[in-house]
This record gives sequence, C-alpha cells and structure tokens, in this order.
Amino acid sequence: MCKGLAALPATCLKSAKDMKHRLGFLLQKSDSCDYSSSQGKKEKLSSSQRLSQEEVRKWAESLENLIHHDRGLAAFRAFLKSEYSEENIEFWVSCEEYKKTKSPAKLSPKARKIYDEFISVQATKEVNLDSCTREKTSHNMLEPTLSCFDEAQRKIFTLMEKDSYRRFLKSPYYLDLVSPRGAGCGPENCKRNHTHSLDCNSNIISQCA
Repeated sequence: MCKGLAALPATCLKSAKDMKHRLGFLLQKSDSCDYSSSQGKKEKLSSSQRLSQEEVRKWAESLENLIHHDRGLAAFRAFLKSEYSEENIEFWVSCEEYKKTKSPAKLSPKARKIYDEFISVQATKEVNLDSCTREKTSHNMLEPTLSCFDEAQRKIFTLMEKDSYRRFLKSPYYLDLVSPRGAGCGPENCKRNHTHSLDCNSNIISQCA
C-alpha cells in the first residue's frame, strides 16, 4: 500500500471506501433512471403511433383518405414500390410540397426540378401523362406558378385511384393492417402466404416509423 495511505487512520480509509461505494451506487442508479426514462418515452411514442382499426378502414373509403394519412401514405408508397411504380406517388407528394412554397424566387427552381425529374422526356422517374397534359405543363414552365402542376397532378391521382389503389386494397400491404391481430386463421386468411405477409409488414413498419 502507498505510504501516504498507510499513514492514515483506519477510520479515514473506511470512510473513503464507503464514499466510493456510495458514488458508484448513485452513478448506477442515475444510469438506470436515464435508461428507464428513455424506454418510457419510446414506449409512449410507440403507443401514440399505433393505428386504430377505424383509421385503417377509412383508407378503403377513398384514395384521398389514404394518402393524407402519414401511415397510409407510407403503406401505399411501399406497395407501389413493390410494383415498381412509386414515381406516381412521389410526383403527387412533390406537387403537394411545391404548392406550399412561400417565396416567389423559389418557384422557378423548384418547378424545374419537378419537371426534370417526372415530366420531361429524359425524366429519371417519368410519370404516365397524355401528350396534351404534358405539353400544357411544359408551357407552364415558362412562368411557373403554384398551380402549374395541378392538371398533371390530377391526372396522376386519377390514374392511381382507378388502378393501383384498387390493387392496394386487395394486397397484404392493406389486408394485414385491417385484419385484427390474433384473429384465427380463417379460410380467407389462410390463402395468404404467411412469409410474404411478414415481409410486407416489415416493409410497412420500417417506413411508417
């Protein structure tokens, strides 16, 4: 032992050890409390993000209900991605965000970006528009306004509504959410591939979180 420590009375050494023990205990308790608090917040957040069956059933009433709900939009986007047609919903979302632009100076560069990405002939994510709508939208690029993509956005919405939205409502991406958990495996449920359902749920959860 160090000579300095050896020269101290036994009572002082004992007090020092007791103090060290108490400090260690308090630090452990503090870490434990922080962890518990963090876990509590996560559980509370997770609970607040849970979907009710009523919310999910409303998605089947209209495409508008579906894509104006954050979790519904994420589920629909995941479904479209599985069909390699996610450019439609991405275009719709981009138009919605564009219409919220407040600075007139930002209209032109934002409009050009959307046009180049979704509408031009060389677009990386070209959406399916008729020639008339495409030509009109191209003309709108000369003097972009908040409504310059309205007609194109409306056409893509109608396209999704009549086509992919109907398939979405029959897919595991929707059915696995609208069916109550723990329900028995009835004739209809058993027809679904269990592994595929799990994959779909994982996909949806990761994007909705």
